[in-house]
Amino acid sequence: MTRFTTTIHQFAQQGEKTGWSYIEIPIDIAQKLKPGNKKSFRVKGKLDNYSIKGVALIPMGGGKFIMALNKTMRKGFGKGKGAMLKVQLEVDSKAYQLNKDLVECLNDDPKAMTFFKTLAKSHQNYFSKWIEGAKTEATKTKRIAQTVNGLGKHQNFGEMLRALKKDKDELG
Repeated sequence: MTRFTTTIHQFAQQGEKTGWSYIEIPIDIAQKLKPGNKKSFRVKGKLDNYSIKGVALIPMGGGKFIMALNKTMRKGFGKGKGAMLKVQLEVDSKAYQLNKDLVECLNDDPKAMTFFKTLAKSHQNYFSKWIEGAKTEATKTKRIAQTVNGLGKHQNFGEMLRALKKDKDELG
C-alpha cells in the first residue's frame, strides 16, 4: 500500500470538471501503483480513515493523475478544499459490478439497453453509481426509472441530468 499526504483542490473553470474537488496523485506515486501506465485505473485504500474501493484515477497528462472526491467521500472524511488528507492506495483489480436492479430494468427495455451498451464502460458506471448513491429506496427506484427513460431517449449521463434539471426548473 502506497502512503502519502496531499492537499484537497477544487477546479475553478475546467470544462466538465468545474467545481470538482480532487487530489493530485504525483507521477512517482502513480508509477509505484501501476508502472508505465498512462490510462485511468481503479484504486482502493483509505482517505484519512475513510475506506474507498473501485475509485478511478484520471490521467491529467505528463504522468500525473487526479482522484475526484465526490460528496459521499468528502462527508466520509469530513474535509474540504485546502485541507490536508492522508492517503493510502493500492490498485483495485476487482471489476466494478453494475447495479443489478438497473440491469434488470434495462433488460425489460431493449431500446434503452441497446443504447446503454454503446456507452463506454466508465459512462455506464456513472448511471449505476448515481443510482447506488440514493439514500432511500424511493429515490433509488426513481433514479432507475429516470435512467431507463433517459437511455431510451439516447441521452448520456450528462444530457439526462441536464434534461431532468430543465424539467424540474420548468415545473417550478
